[in-house]
Amino acid sequence: MAELVVESIENFGLVHKAPSRTLFSKVGIVGCGTVGQSIALLISQRELEVVFIELSEERVQSAFARMDEELESMIERWGMTPGEKRAILSRISGFVGYEHLRNCDLVIEAIRSKNRDQRVTCRKEVFKNIEKYVSPETIIATNSTTIAITELSSELEFKERCVSLHFLTSTPGARLIEVVRSLYTSEETFEKVSKFITMIGKTMVQVQESPGLISIRLFVTMVNEACEILMEGVANKVDIDTTARIGLGMSLGPFELADKVGLDKVERWMDNLYSEFGDIKFKASPIIKRHVRAHQYGRSSGVGFYTYDESGKKIG
Repeated sequence: MAELVVESIENFGLVHKAPSRTLFSKVGIVGCGTVGQSIALLISQRELEVVFIELSEERVQSAFARMDEELESMIERWGMTPGEKRAILSRISGFVGYEHLRNCDLVIEAIRSKNRDQRVTCRKEVFKNIEKYVSPETIIATNSTTIAITELSSELEFKERCVSLHFLTSTPGARLIEVVRSLYTSEETFEKVSKFITMIGKTMVQVQESPGLISIRLFVTMVNEACEILMEGVANKVDIDTTARIGLGMSLGPFELADKVGLDKVERWMDNLYSEFGDIKFKASPIIKRHVRAHQYGRSSGVGFYTYDESGKKIG
């Protein structure tokens, strides 16, 4: 009996080439705090693989626990199914160490630090560490709104692949991402970023390098003005928020939104903008400073302009 010979069908193809890899099939995130978690969930919901890195295994597990809680609340409020939740989490993996960012098409820096000098130094170091492990084609982005991407990318070997992507994660249902080119950003990088934003169902707004971009400058000015109205006794905080929500069509009023963002973060934004522009409209209101001194940051601490339960729901 003749010996049976089995040959691979690929050998009979007219062209031999490796299967093409989908652009943005894998996205990396450095720092998975509140903002990093929001970005990870947003991208994973669009069926893209996400890998994030943190400083310790404890922080990795904490990030997963918080993302699990966020998805549970989406099941309760927005009708997400348990199966959809499992699928979203299955596409997210977390590690300690920059080597896990290999094969990412895009890496987004989303770390948090306190003073400006520390923010610049830490982010520059993060950018350099990312560049050690990713390919020259990988796009490196920051989510920072008050530090110029030109400054962050100036010491890299491949500066042209860097860009600033500001995800508006604080506002429910926000469908917009602010994009800032550096002095080095190539047209190819910008076009790829535009495609990525379309892939995740967002609208892109191109912004020139400026502290605060559009969103933060508008937001902090609104919060300061709301505090001024409150201090003048024109209206109480509930009525001010109600006017913004019902009268102006906002999803959250200025005090509610400030509590969600975190009053400590709001104060840092204001201090940065006041330092950059010297305009009194950016100087943090005494009300905000008083809350921050008392460690009343909003939802994260349980007390801010309003009081919240353990799940972050407003009490009263």
